[in-house]
Amino acid sequence: MANTYKGKYKVKNRGKYNGNADDVVYRSGWEKQVMIFLDENTAVEKWNSEDFKVRYFYDVDKRYHTYYVDFWVKWKSGGVTLIEVKPKKQTEPPKVKNPKSKRALNEAFTYIKNQNKWEAAESVAKDNGYKFVIWTEDELKAQGILKRQPGKLKKMKPLPAFKKKKR
Repeated sequence: MANTYKGKYKVKNRGKYNGNADDVVYRSGWEKQVMIFLDENTAVEKWNSEDFKVRYFYDVDKRYHTYYVDFWVKWKSGGVTLIEVKPKKQTEPPKVKNPKSKRALNEAFTYIKNQNKWEAAESVAKDNGYKFVIWTEDELKAQGILKRQPGKLKKMKPLPAFKKKKR
């Protein structure tokens, strides 16, 4: 994820936040941008972050776990959406050169875990009349949430060494 960082988000429209507005944590720059979008969006009636729990079964360890969906949003139109923010790469099966490498296994386990979480979230959303969506960089850019990143600077030629004039 580009510009990945953590921090506390200061909610501007406290009446819209459904929860403790003094303890809103983002775990990536993308999540922070979504928080700004939800906080300032006039179509949003209420929202919260990492407060909606979903129980899911993880196929790898054969145990149940709890998953906290990134965002719960109640729209003024009446609908409720559960939103997960993830890099597109994590929504697709891993493509690796050496499938037995540690990295390949970690990517495979992450993919399986995400699929298990999202299947459970989709089911819970459907049971409650909600919608579950995954916002990748593509959706974030399309909605204007994620601004285009500037391109790389061109390499510049070094300046010639400074020569002090003789007097």
